[in-house]
Amino acid sequence: MLETLAVAACYYAGGRLGLLRELTVAGAVVSPLWPPTGVAVAALLVLGPRCWAGIALGALLVLTHLTSLEPASVGVLVGNTAAPVAGYLLLRRVGFRTDLSRLRDCLALVFLGAFAAMLISSSTGAALLVATGDLPGRGFWGVWLAWWVGDAMGVLLVTPLLLLLPRLRFPLPRARWKEAVGLAVVAGCLVPPATRSPASLLFAIYPLLIWAALRFRLPGSMPCALYASVLATVAATDRIGPFAHMTDVQVLVNLQAFNGAMALTSLLLSAVITEQQHVRRSVERACQELVEVLEHLTAGETAAGRRDGGRPGDTG
Repeated sequence: MLETLAVAACYYAGGRLGLLRELTVAGAVVSPLWPPTGVAVAALLVLGPRCWAGIALGALLVLTHLTSLEPASVGVLVGNTAAPVAGYLLLRRVGFRTDLSRLRDCLALVFLGAFAAMLISSSTGAALLVATGDLPGRGFWGVWLAWWVGDAMGVLLVTPLLLLLPRLRFPLPRARWKEAVGLAVVAGCLVPPATRSPASLLFAIYPLLIWAALRFRLPGSMPCALYASVLATVAATDRIGPFAHMTDVQVLVNLQAFNGAMALTSLLLSAVITEQQHVRRSVERACQELVEVLEHLTAGETAAGRRDGGRPGDTG
């Protein structure tokens, strides 16, 4: 019971954060970054399928905050609950590991947990809006795309961070702490002007993500990506910086292209680096074991030679 309430509370808190910034597409209000989907997928991967009730309860609380409950709300509730559950089942089917130490795990999270599973919630939600008359038929694809990408971004940016939190190890070596503080300072000085400058400086954030991935892997790159995504979303919804003078569709496309590119860069580059480090350590261990075996064989041959040299020989 407590576990269900905790999941519901986290889902609802993520929903309230997602509702702070919204975009209007075809007359419908959508969130460009929907954290509850990331919370739901992470909860399922850590706690198992039994926490689906907490996800449903959290989704119900978000719906009651948004509007009065109607028969169509049941369909939205089912879609928002079924999407992360489907993502969990797909990930488990391919042997997903929550430490995200393999490239295949990151690719599975992107294509199965985010892109494929979130088709359920977006398709259900947009279809119900059309069916109830709240959305004209010509606006279906625009709202569907915005809904799908917002849910997928929640999985790509929030789920990895939540999965990695229990695995963080402190304290770091002093030199790494200095570098981590330097990375945070650079991020704090670089990202705000890059997301708010009319000179289109968003590309300047990618070297920061590469630095974070190379030196700190996912625990460093994902917070940077989420921080940049939040500030870019704020700039997009305020129509400032590179998002000024854009139409609603242009804002949505540019923002989600930026968020998706950041998430993919952080996930895939960190996974490749982690795999390479694991391979290097495996090779080093194999070499060390080989050296020990050779030393053992050499020592055995030396001892045998000494024994043979110590025997009286035939004098003929």
